[in-house]
Amino acid sequence: MNFAISNGDTRNVKEPTIPSSCSVLKANDKISTSSIQNEMNRCSKLNKVVSLQSDGKNFHFYSGPLTIPSNGGLLINKGVVLSAIPDPALYDNGNHKCGTVDNSGRGCSPFIKVIKTSNSGIYGSGIIDGQGNSVLKNSKKTWWNLASDAKKLNKSQNVPRLIEIRNSNNFVLYQISLKNSPNFHVAASNVDGFTAWGVNINTPADARNTDGIDPGSSQNVTITRSYISTGDDNVAIKASSKPSSHISITNSVFGKGHGMSIGSETSGKVNDILVNNLSMNGTTSGLRIKSDISRGGLVSQILYKNVCIKDVQYPMYLDMFYIKNASGNKIPYYKNITFSNVKVLTPGKFIFRGLKGNNIEVTFNNVSIKKGSNIMMENVTPTGKMNENVTGNSCPSYIK
Repeated sequence: MNFAISNGDTRNVKEPTIPSSCSVLKANDKISTSSIQNEMNRCSKLNKVVSLQSDGKNFHFYSGPLTIPSNGGLLINKGVVLSAIPDPALYDNGNHKCGTVDNSGRGCSPFIKVIKTSNSGIYGSGIIDGQGNSVLKNSKKTWWNLASDAKKLNKSQNVPRLIEIRNSNNFVLYQISLKNSPNFHVAASNVDGFTAWGVNINTPADARNTDGIDPGSSQNVTITRSYISTGDDNVAIKASSKPSSHISITNSVFGKGHGMSIGSETSGKVNDILVNNLSMNGTTSGLRIKSDISRGGLVSQILYKNVCIKDVQYPMYLDMFYIKNASGNKIPYYKNITFSNVKVLTPGKFIFRGLKGNNIEVTFNNVSIKKGSNIMMENVTPTGKMNENVTGNSCPSYIK
């Protein structure tokens, strides 16, 4: 058998350590944007972070958009909640589009922005709350209502992402909990060196477009010891202008969501991806690669290893027809995709659909599925097979 060889992240990733803090801010249940930002800027010059703590009675910090500087960041302590103020004007990009529905959906800045920085992070066992379910200022709608409206109108919602990391190096999320993002919880674009360790993301399954963690055109990424349950892709690896490569998703559990996804944008190429020790419970799709001729590219050297899947409608879904009527010449190729030691405990639909003359190349090694599953293969070159001999009733928790 021709197994994919992928070690994922090329770094020697160890559990992060929390940097020293140079400032302590106490919660007062009031707006704290300027004090948090000013102290982050000051502490970063000392390679230290700002510590957000309760005053014993109050636990909430309310803030508008924040920018994480290099060599610094935030320590959000246990019990503390940093909440994004639900006021579209605070996040508007200047065209008065934030908080509306239109054809572009690009009218808002993120709540927390990490742009062209190095060696920064967000730490602690506190919570960042995007307040996607809160009524917006001067409106009767929530951020999530706008997303629902956009779907009905076939348009795009102008809402902020929770954390956006762009053109940066060595960013860390450690032990933090994220919830109720208006849009993607974490979007990383053109990042080299990103670690999410012990992160907890828990947002309702019906909150539209609330992806968990999306590395895009990024290298050397590790997502580990994390729980992700959300309203869209739990993790989605994308590549548009540049490749995404050397990415590891390990020792984690996914709850609700659309699965462990690659795509749909793959035109920049995706390679050397390792998914190891992952339990998926109740996602709609499980292990998923999605693209089409309007956005496709080479997806190769993908290794799914030690994965347990339960109560998932589409446990494996490799599709080159993400948009059915797509047009273009960006052809998707799925090569050297390996499933090794994968258990699917409940019946599901397995879909492998390649383009005519452009077969999906997939290897099955010790893949056990439930009897009564439906398998559809079109334009696929398989090595090995899936066996209807699975045992067990529950998936392990790989979080340690």
